[in-house]
Amino acid sequence: MKKSRIPILLLMSAALLFAACSKSGDGGSKGAAESKQANMPEGPLGKYPEPVTLQIGMEVNSTESFGPGNTFDDNIYTRFVKENINIDVTSAWQAQSGKDYEQKVNLSIASNDLPDAMRVNETAFRAMAKSKMLEDLLPSYNVYASSNMKTAFDKTGGLAMDNVSYDGSMLAFPNIPVPDDSYSLVWIRKDWLDALGLDVPKTPEELKAVARAFVENDMSGTGDTIGMAGPQNGGKLYANFMESTNNTWGFDAIFSSKDAYPGFWVEDKSGNTVYGSILPETKTALAFLAGMYAEGLIDPQIGIRKDSSQLMVSGQTGIIGSVWWMGYWPLPDAWANNPEANWQSYMLQDDKGIVNNHMGTVSTQYVVVRKGYEHPETVVLLNDYLLKYESTFDKEQATIGNYPVRVPIAPFDEIKVTNDAMLQVLRGDKTPEDFDKPEYKPYKLLLDDVQKVASVKKAPFDDLDMKYWDRAADPNSHNRLYSLLVGTHPFNSGENEINRVYSKTYSMTKGMETKWANLKKMEDEVFLKIITGAVDIDAFDQFVADWKKQGGDDITREVIDLTN
Repeated sequence: MKKSRIPILLLMSAALLFAACSKSGDGGSKGAAESKQANMPEGPLGKYPEPVTLQIGMEVNSTESFGPGNTFDDNIYTRFVKENINIDVTSAWQAQSGKDYEQKVNLSIASNDLPDAMRVNETAFRAMAKSKMLEDLLPSYNVYASSNMKTAFDKTGGLAMDNVSYDGSMLAFPNIPVPDDSYSLVWIRKDWLDALGLDVPKTPEELKAVARAFVENDMSGTGDTIGMAGPQNGGKLYANFMESTNNTWGFDAIFSSKDAYPGFWVEDKSGNTVYGSILPETKTALAFLAGMYAEGLIDPQIGIRKDSSQLMVSGQTGIIGSVWWMGYWPLPDAWANNPEANWQSYMLQDDKGIVNNHMGTVSTQYVVVRKGYEHPETVVLLNDYLLKYESTFDKEQATIGNYPVRVPIAPFDEIKVTNDAMLQVLRGDKTPEDFDKPEYKPYKLLLDDVQKVASVKKAPFDDLDMKYWDRAADPNSHNRLYSLLVGTHPFNSGENEINRVYSKTYSMTKGMETKWANLKKMEDEVFLKIITGAVDIDAFDQFVADWKKQGGDDITREVIDLTN
């Protein structure tokens, strides 16, 4: 009997202990849930009753200045967030923009040690989504996204939401870039054109002739004028399907004018899905660029120059390949050196008079939240406050890119609507007050733009030359509005017939995970050598054979399966 009583007593004790623990655990879980529920904003643009801590992976720029007494962790943006939303934003870690940041993100994924939230590219997002490392943001979006935010998402026709959805869950908060970020432009010193009596070039051949004239006449006055700038060390010769927008200093416009789309998955003449870098049109474009380089019309330091923007700032070059927002950077520095520098933007046509342009993906940046973080709604609230208050920040203290977990959100037609509104105000057809209406609220900076445009743009309003702008009246507004009206003019004015070419995919396939880095490295090295004359143009044919043999054909089949 004694032998049998001990287990019974132990079982009874264990049962009582389990019951007590279960009761305590239930109470603890219930209490924690009630505590969290109590500390929640009431709805969109709300504020937490009690402080909430958000630790983020922070992308920093070592040259960035926040002003005396400010840091990456304590600046105008973190204080705004604390005051208005009651979120204490701190950095779990910091890494330099570019490759250092990407490596830190990849290390966090590999070690499964994620900060509460961070901004990542598409490849990193897909990897985390596949590994089930991310929190579902759909409940937070449904409750805390404002009507303006939801309007911006809706204007993508569901593309933005579909892009981050897995099995009904929203696993990232994506940016919604304006399509304008995809357009490849050539910015040219029109004052140099005018001084030489030259017309604006429309084709790559005419651009080459202009570059030659700039060099032969030493338009910079330095004795070393560079006809056209090129990508710096670490830069890209052209955008690609994984980094499909905002390529600065590249030759995208020249490639597209030759009907070449290296870096993108396109259809060949037979309608087959192929990688654009291996098509004969790309070889033709490379040969053209090699000819320009051989004549001394392209920066001799492409691929090794530390900072190509300095060619624009110093006035040493008269042509750059870039995108619409140069008025934000680096043109302000160029104007500081020469206020008369009349940089205007253009697009190149093919031999049929059509502008070909590769287009970007619906999203290029993603804010992700680690699975288990109890306040995933913070990333929705942060970006919604930015959507409403961005125009109020003093960006002289710190660029807007330093706002915590920022991803730009914009209606697809934001720039076109804004430009039309500014021109209507300038012409006197409408007043700024006409745009202070509910239907214009999703266009977050529209009202501010139409209120300020008359202070910086002088008549005649259809002439965009620099002499008809008053930058001194309001430099910050001028830089933005110059970008909007001048930078986007080639594709928003209706002056060009544009053939928009979309990549068949903007995502990695399984085979790319192990093979793409080497294939891309080979492509970048061979193409740069062809342009600079280090190897003959026939090296392109060997590149194609090597690319196909070293995994390109296998990846192509994956892309075809993915897109069919």
